[in-house]
Amino acid sequence: MKLFYSPQLHQPSNQPSNQPSNFGSALNRWLWPQLSPTLFPPKHSPSKHSSKYSPPKYSDPQDSLTADSIANSDTTFVGMGTLINSQLSQQTATTKKLIIFGTGLGYEQPLINLPASWDIRCVRGPLSAKQLGLPAHKAITDSGLLVSQVFTASAQREGCSFIPHIGHTITADSSWQRICKEAGIRYIDPRWPVEKILRAIASSDRILSESLYGAIVADALRIPWIPIVTSPRIYSFKWQDWCASMNLFYHPYRLPALKSYQRWGQTLHSAKHWLEAALEGPVSSQQYELFADERAIAQRLTNIAKQAPSLSPQSTFTQKLEQLQTSFSQLCKQYSRDAVMH
Repeated sequence: MKLFYSPQLHQPSNQPSNQPSNFGSALNRWLWPQLSPTLFPPKHSPSKHSSKYSPPKYSDPQDSLTADSIANSDTTFVGMGTLINSQLSQQTATTKKLIIFGTGLGYEQPLINLPASWDIRCVRGPLSAKQLGLPAHKAITDSGLLVSQVFTASAQREGCSFIPHIGHTITADSSWQRICKEAGIRYIDPRWPVEKILRAIASSDRILSESLYGAIVADALRIPWIPIVTSPRIYSFKWQDWCASMNLFYHPYRLPALKSYQRWGQTLHSAKHWLEAALEGPVSSQQYELFADERAIAQRLTNIAKQAPSLSPQSTFTQKLEQLQTSFSQLCKQYSRDAVMH
């Protein structure tokens, strides 16, 4: 079974070219082979840091199935990511069967019709389900919640960490490192290797995140989180979609932008962001010239870190996790049998 995930963008020079740099994309390649090595033959052995890793729970032990028989199949699996749009339909036009599992709708042009070859097991949330015309039970949640099945939070959690949007990491990595140092907050680069990011999140007692998957993984590990927005490029629909699936309200804290963000500062959409940033907290007239200096943003980040964080209710988390597990188990059994039959 082939994995489809977001295209590689902004590849750091110190990473192999065949490794996705975005946290959400990299999670796909890391998570699914651990949950079902039968369907997704791992290219590397699981790391010892994946402390909850165990033999596959979701494959049918009665099926004598080789890795090659599935790897060479005409089935494509789409998991984490905001990928349901017209471009996905075009990019996977040659596949005979496309599985959607906990994926979100958004970006690009919307789909006019759902292709007959799509097997939609579940989507990220009720907003995706509504726009696709799917029944409510298909809106389980983002499949990233399954990280909790193969990775545990550290017993010792200490301090607050910040995860920027990958686009902001590309344009202002050095600035954000200095800001976090000034604020006494740990900096997590979304381009780091997956397990380095997971360990950093797992050892924090609170996460400030522009990255949706930073928040999803934090929630999966039961670590409180606070959503941050520093420019209009943050796509609120995907956040609202996921939060709605977990009985949460999306209310991000907005920060004035860094000067390196100027290319987003000249639109009406940008002006709305800056106005909301000004109204959500004390911002001096000097700061509110659309952009702020690093020290001012560090102070604002420190104040935000003291606010009440979000965390999905335990009952909701347990219910959604069980629904994902059940759906994935059914999927693995069906496609394992199909592969053997063919």
